Amino acid sequence: MAHDFRPALATAAIALLWAASLVAQEPRLDTVPIATVDFYGLRSVPDTVARRALGIAPGAPISDSGARAAAVARVESLPGVRHVRLDMVCCAAGGGAMLYVGVEETGAPSMHFAPAPSGAVRLPAQVIAAGKAFERGFDEAVAHGDFAETDTGGDALMHWPAAGAAQLRFIELSARYAPELRDVLHDAADPAQRALAAQVLGYVANKATVIADLAGALRDPDETVRNNAARALWLIALLAQRRPDLGIRVPYAPLVGMLDSPVWRDRNKASLALAQLTTSRDPALLARLRERSLPALIEMAHWHNLGHAGAALMILGRLAGMSEEAIARTLRDGDREPILRAAERIAP
Repeated sequence: MAHDFRPALATAAIALLWAASLVAQEPRLDTVPIATVDFYGLRSVPDTVARRALGIAPGAPISDSGARAAAVARVESLPGVRHVRLDMVCCAAGGGAMLYVGVEETGAPSMHFAPAPSGAVRLPAQVIAAGKAFERGFDEAVAHGDFAETDTGGDALMHWPAAGAAQLRFIELSARYAPELRDVLHDAADPAQRALAAQVLGYVANKATVIADLAGALRDPDETVRNNAARALWLIALLAQRRPDLGIRVPYAPLVGMLDSPVWRDRNKASLALAQLTTSRDPALLARLRERSLPALIEMAHWHNLGHAGAALMILGRLAGMSEEAIARTLRDGDREPILRAAERIAP
């Protein structure tokens, strides 16, 4: 009997890319030298012009916030540039920070965030305590370089004992406090409360009941809320692929919209979730990405760090009709040229 190995290849590749994204954090700007500089959002402004205006090259740290602000102001002074954002991500393979420069051009597609809620509702004390326990456990895992996790149930259980124990507590608390978690996610003024609510809601046993809540949170004005919601939806999409009998459907439209965000983490997490959703090669999703997101995906596919570019490369390979085996081989070998050439052939 023939077997289709495409889902297994895709799942393994995406899991590796997601593990690479877990270590992303903002280093101290005054101590970490810059290893790479990558732009996103450039449509009419040439890359060379933007880099010259930025005035930041690999090899030295951004010594202070004033230098950072000055670099932003120089790029924002270019004709057609409406807004610029810098994100520092740690760390490149040889050490040093990866600097991502997000550019919003006038008239270009851009993600619009929802208004911030203003309610006084707060999470139960047990949920807050479990969230703090997870933070401590995750910090320990980072310190020991242990990012392994199990995600077969549609949510994450880390290998590191303290982190995994807190996540098991999330399962219990999500069953007990699902209505309260929803209320906080939708209405709480405190973004930290909303972010934790999004994280814990991902552990609800019946995943289909929280998809709409998490999808709505992808437009939250706080990027940590969006990050946690996107991660939860990625794991739910993975469960949907493994268990089609559950009938779970993760909406792709808000994730496609995040590819136009000025925030690097939005694009990073959305591309990872979409890499999972495109495994089935749903014609409607592929058509939507081809129509709206080709420039963003091609731009991201050129990022220096393959772990960050890999999800965009995977999606582009599928848009170009490449086999899962060919895409996986390209990512494994670190040779992105076959996918980039294929993407150029389908670009308008």
